[in-house]
Parts: sequence; C-alpha cells; structure tokens
Amino acid sequence: MATEIVCGVEGGASNSIAVLMNAQGEVIATAKGSGTNHHLIGMEECRRKIAELINDAKLKAGIALNTPIGAVGLSLSGCELEDSNQTLVKGLKEGYPNLALQYAVGSDTEGSIATVSNKGAVVCIAGTGSNTLLINPNGEKVQCGGWGNLLGDEGSAWNISWMAVKYCFDALDNFEQPPFPMEQVWALIKDFFAIQTQADILDSFYANFDKSRIALLCKNLADLARDRDDKLAKYIFERAGTDLAKSIATVAKKASEELINKPGGLHVICVGSVWLSWDLLRKGFMGYFEHKTTIKELSLLRLKTEMGVGAAFMAADRLNLKLNRDYSKNYDVFAVYSRGNE
Repeated sequence: MATEIVCGVEGGASNSIAVLMNAQGEVIATAKGSGTNHHLIGMEECRRKIAELINDAKLKAGIALNTPIGAVGLSLSGCELEDSNQTLVKGLKEGYPNLALQYAVGSDTEGSIATVSNKGAVVCIAGTGSNTLLINPNGEKVQCGGWGNLLGDEGSAWNISWMAVKYCFDALDNFEQPPFPMEQVWALIKDFFAIQTQADILDSFYANFDKSRIALLCKNLADLARDRDDKLAKYIFERAGTDLAKSIATVAKKASEELINKPGGLHVICVGSVWLSWDLLRKGFMGYFEHKTTIKELSLLRLKTEMGVGAAFMAADRLNLKLNRDYSKNYDVFAVYSRGNE
C-alpha cells in the first residue's frame, strides 16, 4: 500500500535525490534532480523540485500520482531553522496535496546521521558548501558552519576554489605572496574559466555568480596536486583538511560520553565530494587533532547506501513509522585517528 511507503529526499546546493522505501527497509525507486537549497533558489522553486523528484520516484515505483505516499523525510541544505521548515511543509501540503500524508524536515546533516544511527553522531559535510553537526543521544544539536559562501563554507569545494583564486589575485596584485609558486594554479584557473586576465573572471564571481560551477574547480585543483605535485594546490587542500578538523573538534567538545566512548571513538560521518580527496586533506586534518585538541580517538565513516535513505529513516523515527533497518550495512570506516599514532 502507498500509505506504507516512506520517501527520503536528500538535497544539497547542487544535487538532490529521492528514494522510496517500503516497510521492510528496501529501496523500491530512486529519482535524481538538481539542488534544492531554498536560500539559493527560493522557497517556491524548492517545493516544485521536491514535488517533481517525489513524483518521478512514484512513477518508477508504479504509484499513481494522485495517490499520496505515507510520509516524506526532507533532509535538505538550508533547512536549519524550524520556522522556515514549517513554511516549506505548509506550502507542500497546500500546493501538492496528493504528494504525501506526513512530512519531517531537517538539515542535510541530520539525514546523514540518521543513516548510521538513531542515537546520534557527528556529520561533516564538505561538498559544494560545508556544515558540521553533532546530535547527542538526548537529541541535543550543536552546529558549526553551514552559513553559506559569504559567512562560512570553510573546507568546502567552493572554499578551496575561492582560496586558489584569491592566492593568485593577491600575488598578481603584489598584495601578498602565496606560500608556494602560483603559476600552475593560475594557468589552471584561466583554463577553467576560459579567461586571459584577472578582470575576465569578475563576471563569474559577480553578475553571473554560480557557486556550484565555481566549486567544480576543486576537482581540477586536486588533479593538479596529484598529477603535477603542485605545492600550492597541495597546501590549499591541507588547509581545507585543517578547517574540517577544526569544525569537527568544535562540536566534539559538546559530545556525550556515550558517543566519545564508542568503539573506535567518536564516529564522524563524512559526506560530500571533497572527502574523496582524503589523501590531500589528511595531513592538515590529522595534524590539527594531534596538536590542537585533546581528543583521543575518532573514526571517519563513508556512507555506502543510497543518498536519501537517512532522510527516510529520519521521517520514520520522528513520525513513529515502521521501517526496518540494519545500520551496519550503510557505512564503511575509511580512516581512524588515534592520539600519538600520527
């Protein structure tokens, strides 16, 4: 029955995915779309994209569009405030009455945590933007970051890309020299944006600003660091690793003893494409924990299930719905920090 189906929508600034799950915890359909951060695209467009995603998944599962499913969990970038979350839900119920019977809304970080535990953990998102959240077993939340490119996003693909451009601009202006030569990075930037001069890049950062597109430069910088051993590119990733470690250490100060003392230490779920460059982040990340914190141990987890599953788990937990799950199948441990072993 459609009323037993739970949908989970995981949405960031660049991409979103919806999954439909039955009561046995099986994914029966998925649908993919573009970003759903309402701060970037507006509330109405956010609702339209959510409805489009869910309806696409319903069609793939053979569910009629005029038949509401049981519940939807929305785990979205930009959904940190309860007032605006309720505004989002109110508009969905009014504008798309046949979409679902119930809704649960949280940030993209909350859905990631729900993928591995209903007892809390830390999640550190480093994709186009960045955000770190601790949820304790008692439901207490502690956040660091998540404020967008003007007020935060340290350690993100956007911030890495921005840092590369800024180092080059400061050098070219003779304002401040970077810690390492910038010629290869500047050549990469010119090629990426198809420009010749500094002034040519201004359109991409102002009149036609697109955070997601600029963030794509991050991958090219990672390739430059690996393939050509560019010291400035490697240094930028090292700084990003330090920033991510700092955000995790900040929320970890408020972590419960239950989370701190788990086997493997505090569990940190690492989400987003920047974490795929762990080899470049590692030095700054581990160095920060070793020299700037008192944390004894932590484990870095990578999700291996479909994005959106955690959002469905979140909805089931909040709305008291049946949804079977085996958390151990949803993640791998890809790195462990242990004090004194770095």
